[in-house]
Amino acid sequence: MIDLQLGLGPLILLLIFLIVASIKILREYERGVIFMLGRFWKVKGPGLVIVIPGIQQIVKVDLRVVTMDVPSQDVISRDNVSVKVNAIVFFRVVDAEKAIIQVENFLVATSQLA
Repeated sequence: MIDLQLGLGPLILLLIFLIVASIKILREYERGVIFMLGRFWKVKGPGLVIVIPGIQQIVKVDLRVVTMDVPSQDVISRDNVSVKVNAIVFFRVVDAEKAIIQVENFLVATSQLA
């Protein structure tokens, strides 16, 4: 009887750990792109999301507006006057699936476009 209880203790702890590791919470402004065994499965919205550890992975995407400062550049106008130009880019992710799957790092890609 005692041997059975000693064997169940680590098993119960492992089960509790797996349950805690599988629960993810997404905020209102986040979406979770879920991959099952490395393949795209679905996009989950805000709230409580259950992910199977080891089989599913979740990548969180922030849907809020991001401001990015473009480094100032020297340009020459039509009348041969040197002008320093500075800009700020505002963007937000509309489709979380495309932002994660089609581009390696959408933040860097957007900064390179600007």
